[in-house]
Amino acid sequence: MSDASLNASNAASRDAEPQDAGFGDFFSLLKPRVMSLVVFTALVGLLAAPVAIHPVVGFTAILFIAIGGGASGALNMWWDADIDRIMRRTRSRPIPAGRITEGEAFGFGIALSGISVVMLGLATNLVAAGLLAFTIFFYVVIYSMWLKRWTPQNIVIGGAAGAFPPMIGWAAATGGISIESVLMFALIFMWTPPHFWALALFMKSDYDEAGVPMLTSTHGRRVTRNHILVYTLLLVPVSFALAFTSIGGPAYLIAAVLLNALFLRGAWAIWRRDEDAAEADKYATEKKVFKHSLYYLFGLFVAILIDATLRGYGITLQSLWGA
Repeated sequence: MSDASLNASNAASRDAEPQDAGFGDFFSLLKPRVMSLVVFTALVGLLAAPVAIHPVVGFTAILFIAIGGGASGALNMWWDADIDRIMRRTRSRPIPAGRITEGEAFGFGIALSGISVVMLGLATNLVAAGLLAFTIFFYVVIYSMWLKRWTPQNIVIGGAAGAFPPMIGWAAATGGISIESVLMFALIFMWTPPHFWALALFMKSDYDEAGVPMLTSTHGRRVTRNHILVYTLLLVPVSFALAFTSIGGPAYLIAAVLLNALFLRGAWAIWRRDEDAAEADKYATEKKVFKHSLYYLFGLFVAILIDATLRGYGITLQSLWGA
C-alpha cells in the first residue's frame, strides 16, 4: 500500500463515526491479557508478604490494581491509535476499527486512573496508591509517549511499568518496600527484554511499517539475537536471588533451576540461528521461546505462592538444610 493511500485510510478511520460500542469494546481497551499478568503478579506480591491482610481488603486492593493496569492500557491505546491502524495485529482494536473514538478512550482511561489510585489509597495505604499512580504515569508518559517511538531501548526501560505490580501488592499488605518486592520487580524487569525481542523477531514487519524503533529494525536481527542471550544470562542470577530471601523456598529453587535451564537453552538456540534457517521454518524457534518465556514467569510466581504455603507448615530452605 502506498503512503498516500495509507494516510487516506488512516484519515478515514479517524473520521469514521464509532459503531455500536459495547461493554466488550470498552473492556478490550483495558488490554485484558496484559491485565491478567498484572493481577497475577500483584496477587503473588500481596499473598507472599509477611503481613496478613483481610480477604476483603486484599480483594479490593487487587481489584483496583487491575483497574489501574487497565486504565494504563486504555490510555496507551488512545495514544497509539495512529500506529494501531497500521499494524496487522492491532487493526481490529476498538479505536482503529472505529467503534470507540480517541476522546472516549482518553476520558475512560483518565477516569479509571483516578478512581483506581484514590480507592487503592483508601482501601490500603498511600505507598501502594503512590506506586500505582507512578506505574500508570510511567507506562503512559515515559514508555508510550516517549520511549516507544524514540529509542530501541524502549522495551528495556519501559519494562519497568510491567514490573511494578508485585511491588504494589506487597506494599498494599505491608505499607512499604523491601528487598523481596524489589527482587520481584527486578525479575520481571530483566525478563521483559528477551520476552519481547523474541516476539519482535517474528513480528518485525509490523514494527517496521508502524515506524516503531524496535531493536530488530534499528540494529538488525543478529544484534537482537545477541541481546536476547545477554539479557537471559543477566536474568538468571536475579531469579536465583529470590530463592534466598524470606519468600523463597524449595519450590522456587527447583522451579528456578528447571525454568532457567530451559530459558537459557532457548536463548542459545535463538543466538545460533541465521536468518535463512529462521525464514525456512517460519521462526518456529523464536515463537517457541516466546511462549516458553510466558511459562517461565508464570512458573516462578506460582512457586513463590507454593513456598508461602509451605512456610505455614514450617518448610523452608533453611529448615531443609538444617535437617
